[in-house]
Amino acid sequence: MSTQTAAQRRAEEKTSYNAFMAGCPSRQLLDRISDKWVALVLAALGSDGPYRPGVDHGDGPRSMRYSELSRRLAGASQKMLTQTLRSLEVDGLITRTVTPTVPVTVTYELTELGLSLNHVVAGLKDWAEAHMGEVLAHREEHQRAAAGAEG
Repeated sequence: MSTQTAAQRRAEEKTSYNAFMAGCPSRQLLDRISDKWVALVLAALGSDGPYRPGVDHGDGPRSMRYSELSRRLAGASQKMLTQTLRSLEVDGLITRTVTPTVPVTVTYELTELGLSLNHVVAGLKDWAEAHMGEVLAHREEHQRAAAGAEG
């Protein structure tokens, strides 16, 4: 049996990940990143975050304080937002920076890994916003057809 470096082990594992297999860890990751709050946090920290008036943020990602994220993500409970941020930090998708001020300032920012995922998630968010009218029309048509079949 040959000894492998950590990098060699990761490279070998990478080729063996298959989300269609029940025990594959990539399924857990897909489950996490398909959560709506994860997608919205990534979008907010990416180029779609709120901008302060008079400050040029460009189109790139930026760090945000918890309170900013909370305001931006209408409907997210404090518990849900906290759990989501912790899970993203554990997965290496965001960083949490604590600044010793009075009161303490905590900011969140995308890592390089998070930024690479944000590009995918932002596309899904944009698609959902652009096609929601069509989806609603199809839903209504389906409901009318189902109601007609019942009557």
